[in-house]
Amino acid sequence: MPAITRRTLLALTGAAVAVNPVSADTRASPELQALIAAHEAAYAAFHRVVHRAGSSRDDRERADGVEQEALLAVCSYPAIGRDDRRAKAKYLLAVEARGELDLQEHMQAILRSIMRG
Repeated sequence: MPAITRRTLLALTGAAVAVNPVSADTRASPELQALIAAHEAAYAAFHRVVHRAGSSRDDRERADGVEQEALLAVCSYPAIGRDDRRAKAKYLLAVEARGELDLQEHMQAILRSIMRG
């Protein structure tokens, strides 16, 4: 059985979660900016579902899944240029500071993206 992460606990219980958007560096490529914006939107939607009165466990799990996919897309992005590497690292450090970069899949995606870059 997989370990219970902070994210899983939030999705299942509807507990509070802090949202502090960290927009992409404007020098980053449009592709990376779009991925980061998509993750920020998915994270905000997850936050709204968690705090919505009457949201079901299924609603929270669905929103969590969408947010996870968006975060994995950022982790997987092969940042080639200096500006993309810097923006990706800065964004992922902010996500990690919230305790959200906690799945094995995150690290695997980041490492694979380095090999592709």
